[in-house]
Amino acid sequence: MTTGGGPMHNVPENTVISAGQRPGRKGMNVAMSVEFQRRKFLQIGGGLMAAITIPVRAADLAPTPAQMRGPFYPVTFPLDQDNDLVSVSGRPGIAHGMITNVTGRVLDEKGRPQDGVRIEIWQVNGYGRYHHAGDDSDKPIDPNFQGYGTALTGADGAYRFRTVRPVAYPGRAPHIHFALTRQDFGTFVTQMYVAGAPENERDVLLSAIRDARARARLIVALAPSPAGELAGEFNIVLADDGRLQRGALPEAYRQARLGL
Repeated sequence: MTTGGGPMHNVPENTVISAGQRPGRKGMNVAMSVEFQRRKFLQIGGGLMAAITIPVRAADLAPTPAQMRGPFYPVTFPLDQDNDLVSVSGRPGIAHGMITNVTGRVLDEKGRPQDGVRIEIWQVNGYGRYHHAGDDSDKPIDPNFQGYGTALTGADGAYRFRTVRPVAYPGRAPHIHFALTRQDFGTFVTQMYVAGAPENERDVLLSAIRDARARARLIVALAPSPAGELAGEFNIVLADDGRLQRGALPEAYRQARLGL
């Protein structure tokens, strides 16, 4: 569990994921272009979110279901932990896969934006493999994919990530892991799924949510944007009844937090 600033495990944040790292094959001009695009995204991302008001309907303000953390939360963390996962600082090239912008707001049940919430995400790369020593898949590691990123919500509760569309792997539908932490509550963990993925109906964790309306709150439509990338909106609603306060987590949230 974090206390608002660090990862959920006591692991140095400057530890570099080394598995599958390979020398870059592209020239310096490509590296400079990628770095420029990366900096531009990081500079304008906050301004875009501040300028865009994301409407949230009253019917959407039921709490977001908790999900298990799963076994692939990073054991070691990349030096690069920002909200742009499709390129890695100091490396040429772009991550393999369909670039996807995930935006949204963190609210409570009364619709009040939640400021200062640290959001972590992690997922498989475009081939279907995690940056994790425990993933023994034969799928390749993508050295240009960060695999893990963080963002901090602003006064409007907004966040933004640039990643790749998650893909399915044996036993799981395409999904992105989310972990939310702030000083005044324990870590809340959930997962975002992709609308239309045929694996959704067979995914054990998603189908375990019996209430269809609750299940739908974890499923996000990804649509092409004018920039030629995919875009989806995932609003996260935190319970406002004290269940997220430290020491007051009910069993379902406790299990999600611990990854049971």
